[in-house]
Amino acid sequence: MQWFNVGKIVNTHGIRGEVRVISRTDFPEERYAVGNELTLFLPDGKKPIRLIVASHRKHKNFDLLTFEGHPNINDVEKYRDGILKVSEEQLGELEEGEFYYYEIIGCEVYTEAGELIGKVTEILETGSNDVWTVTPQTGKPHYIPYIDDVVKAIDIENKKIVIDPLEGLLS
Repeated sequence: MQWFNVGKIVNTHGIRGEVRVISRTDFPEERYAVGNELTLFLPDGKKPIRLIVASHRKHKNFDLLTFEGHPNINDVEKYRDGILKVSEEQLGELEEGEFYYYEIIGCEVYTEAGELIGKVTEILETGSNDVWTVTPQTGKPHYIPYIDDVVKAIDIENKKIVIDPLEGLLS
């Protein structure tokens, strides 16, 4: 089973079982919804811990969560530095033209003429649009903006992306 990080517990908050989470998800309202199941992986833990969200609120740069059956600080102190994850089955359906990062990373990128440029090795969030790091077998990586003018086709099943590079993009 594949697991995806949604946040890291960095501390407790107060005495009523709240934990401070640095969120790593684009969907905090969905992931931290009351009743949602999260799985906690502790750094030295042998077995993941299944948790059900009892409450969620924002505080400064953190998401504050409580879990069912964990009403006070003593119940959650041991969860510090744990990573909250969801399974692949818990990922929601995205709208057409939207993809999860794990689906894009590893795809081979070709020009419309069929020339292999490399594989997507990283996705950078810039604010306006994502930029894909495409690493060839030899040479320096290329940075491809994820915009309609450049990215022409994405085939997730075959891990293939076709682009029409802007002038100077691949030099």
